[in-house]
Amino acid sequence: MENFRRLLFALSVFALAALVFAWWRHGREGYGVLNLLKSEKPGPAALTTPLKPKIAPDELPLLSRLNDEFAKISAAVLPSVVSITNKTGRPRPMSSPSKLGATDQSDLTEPSLGSGVIISKEGHVVTNYHVIEGLQEAIHITTNDNKNYVTLILGSNKERDIALLKIESPRTDFPALSFANSDDVRVGQIVLAVGNPFGLSGTVTQGIISARDRHLSDSQFDFLQTDTVINPGNSGGPLVNIRGEIIGINVALYRGDKSTTSWQGVGLAVPSNEAKMMVEDMQAKFKENAKQTTGVNSVTGKGYLGLEVSSEPVEIDPVWGTSRRGAQVTDIGINSPAAEAGLRQGDVVTKFQGMSFRSPADLLQIIRTQPPGCEVKLEVIRNNRMGDIIARLGARPDANP
Repeated sequence: MENFRRLLFALSVFALAALVFAWWRHGREGYGVLNLLKSEKPGPAALTTPLKPKIAPDELPLLSRLNDEFAKISAAVLPSVVSITNKTGRPRPMSSPSKLGATDQSDLTEPSLGSGVIISKEGHVVTNYHVIEGLQEAIHITTNDNKNYVTLILGSNKERDIALLKIESPRTDFPALSFANSDDVRVGQIVLAVGNPFGLSGTVTQGIISARDRHLSDSQFDFLQTDTVINPGNSGGPLVNIRGEIIGINVALYRGDKSTTSWQGVGLAVPSNEAKMMVEDMQAKFKENAKQTTGVNSVTGKGYLGLEVSSEPVEIDPVWGTSRRGAQVTDIGINSPAAEAGLRQGDVVTKFQGMSFRSPADLLQIIRTQPPGCEVKLEVIRNNRMGDIIARLGARPDANP
């Protein structure tokens, strides 16, 4: 009996020792009793990482494809986006539209940063006017491959905040992006904003078109609205669609509070059709005056009739023998040139100075580019009858003197 108690005690001691050893050995893989009897010290704790992801790519084919597509678009667009730097010697005034906060206001005694997009193989670059405003020294462009170039200003438009530059280089193989038709842009479409926010070159952000041309009038400009992240330094960069085409030039972000300089979910861009029209005007003006090498003169007029039109074009029956599309007048400003000329709400404008137009927005842009004081002829359909109305353009109220 005594021997049995001793055996039971010995087994209890052994079991307790085994438990203590197991607790002490926890986390020390590969270390056992034999290692302890040999007086070997335990090695470091093992670190075993999983060999496979939780979800395989073939389990989420649509997301995997979307992931690849976004990377493909970014890779195609990035080489065409440049960073722009210049040094100026005075504070820069706000040049974005009223109630909109320009994001690139800074002390111009320091180098300013902005973005631009190459639109030709010869190195023509579109950016914002406020990016190159107050020029003191040469403007430098850095391309995506980290090459630096001096540029020439071909023209600019302060009111619309667009400028056209030309890279001074004999190259004819610059990677360029094309303009899309901004009239085809729909709310909800996926877009990418590419630029250099806060000097971080080659930044791509993704979002959608939040709104477009809510208010079509020749007395003020329209913008594309996007929730794509736009921050200081993005100004002048492109807003592109899923085909890598330019549908807008990023210009500003909305600021409800003047102390707010970061993204608030509302970014604005100049529609590509307007940017393209201004670029063509600037290029033509520069060719007329080949000696012009500097300056920031506006190359468009300040024409104004005081009418609002529907955003959707009116399809014209071919029996009228005129344009296939027209613009229906939805409102006439009191005492405006349009009212004095006899235009009425409901009129459908089919031609301006004998010229057809693609959309109501194009008609308004053509009016804006005309000089105030000139007489213009509008072909109008009213009450199922066609006639001409002669109007004298006034000066747009929001135009700078």
